[in-house]
Amino acid sequence: MNVSPFYVLKGYYMDLLEVGKIVNTHGLRGEVKVVPWTDYPEVFEDIEYVYIQRRGEYERLDVKGIKYQKGNIIVKFPQIKDINEAEKYKNQVLYAEREVLGELPEGVYYIADLIGLDVVKENGEKVGVIGDVLNTGSNDIYEVKRKCQKDLLLPVIDDVVLNIDIDGGRVTVRIMEGLEDL
Repeated sequence: MNVSPFYVLKGYYMDLLEVGKIVNTHGLRGEVKVVPWTDYPEVFEDIEYVYIQRRGEYERLDVKGIKYQKGNIIVKFPQIKDINEAEKYKNQVLYAEREVLGELPEGVYYIADLIGLDVVKENGEKVGVIGDVLNTGSNDIYEVKRKCQKDLLLPVIDDVVLNIDIDGGRVTVRIMEGLEDL
């Protein structure tokens, strides 16, 4: 899940996280195909509504039914009545309120919470800042932005990532020999 900005909607603040993207229509009754951006697509079963951003405003879509299809989710939003309306929602990012998503298991983090953290070596020397988290299937990769150098790609494995301190704003790493010079 990506960036977690605070948004104002109808007078109150929401901490929104990206949870997926509408990639296509499905059938004639307005269902849409969603690519989930979560490690646990089942979370959509517990989400009552999501938001999309259109014309600078956040629009609420109520989740009224989900089905699973080949790694994607087919979602029915009652606000989308037919295939013609569904076409207008293609390529829209879906956002959910952080509080609705619940607590994560220990050692699991929202990407939004990792982006911007300082990356430091065991000796405290700053390496850079996490700019993105890439998912390769076998393990994640931290893309570390460095001043006046190419980005550093660090595998998220126990031998490399030693400690993640969200509250302290830092990730402590051990950089494997030869990796930093790439």
